[in-house]
Amino acid sequence: MAAVTAAVSFPSTNSTSFTTRTSIISPERITFKKVSFYYPDVSSGGRVVSVRAQVTTEAPAKVVKESKKNDEGVVVNKFKPKEPYIGRCLLNTKITGDDAPGETWHMVFSTEGEVPYREGQSIGVIPDGVDKNGKPHKLRLYSIASSALGDFGDSKTVSLCVKRLVYTNEKGELVKGVCSNFLCDMKPGAEVKITGPIGKEMLKPKDPDATIIMLATGTGIAPFRSFLWKMFFERHEDYKEFEKMKETYPDNFRLDFAVSGEQTNENGEKMYIQTRMAEYAKELWELLKKDNTFVYMCGLKGMEKGIDDIMVSLAAADGIDWIEYKRQLKKSEQWNVEVY
Repeated sequence: MAAVTAAVSFPSTNSTSFTTRTSIISPERITFKKVSFYYPDVSSGGRVVSVRAQVTTEAPAKVVKESKKNDEGVVVNKFKPKEPYIGRCLLNTKITGDDAPGETWHMVFSTEGEVPYREGQSIGVIPDGVDKNGKPHKLRLYSIASSALGDFGDSKTVSLCVKRLVYTNEKGELVKGVCSNFLCDMKPGAEVKITGPIGKEMLKPKDPDATIIMLATGTGIAPFRSFLWKMFFERHEDYKEFEKMKETYPDNFRLDFAVSGEQTNENGEKMYIQTRMAEYAKELWELLKKDNTFVYMCGLKGMEKGIDDIMVSLAAADGIDWIEYKRQLKKSEQWNVEVY
């Protein structure tokens, strides 16, 4: 839309003239052309007068949207695949029991403060070796599991939470994930090629009084570990840290687990994340009506549908279309999803 000002002069044989100015606001382009018309003159009858219009346009002021997230000073893509940062493995610990169906490892890499990440961001890891075509492996992205201070509290490390990928394909062959096995097998002292940091989708909200709802499956817990360390404490003695947070801050932190292989609901159904959330559905919906509630979801692709299924009927009871409402939450940065 342009603000248009037109100035028009009417000369006469007696050198008299008048000028008029008018402002026009129009959403469309306006074109003024040189035109001629007659006006009565008492001394000489009708005469032809040229009318010239001078048009100036002013672009509307740009409206800068202020982010609700803590994104000021966030660094992205400092290190790229062609020139990655070379860190070292300082710690690599298996955090699942020997009888667990899979292996999950917690690992800490040195950065010497050169990879300035923020809670909620990710880094890329380029595994050693080459692919079947003889080319260097491509990077894999992993959500950062430590606060910006790092597990050692000196801002010189970054941590990941990685599940070892091993499965049998349709031919009966054992397949091992390239990067996950590279990381889970890594020994302290080994070098690791790091890219990033990247991402702004999962950054924490600025509002210190915000309600934050964190939904995760598997190693999707990683960014929420970084959140909770930032919010509650920066050091730990063992890996029972979430339970400790719940005990120390019972009024500020609630924790629930959904273990599908071990738990069932009252109807005997396996306990998935959406099954657990269904137990709190009404409370969750009331929270989502507030403009200082932020939802963060990380983990397996498809987990969001389970949450949608719960919310559709609750929103409909209030005459609200959940899909449209979620779209508005997303627009206002209150619905944040990172799945894989």
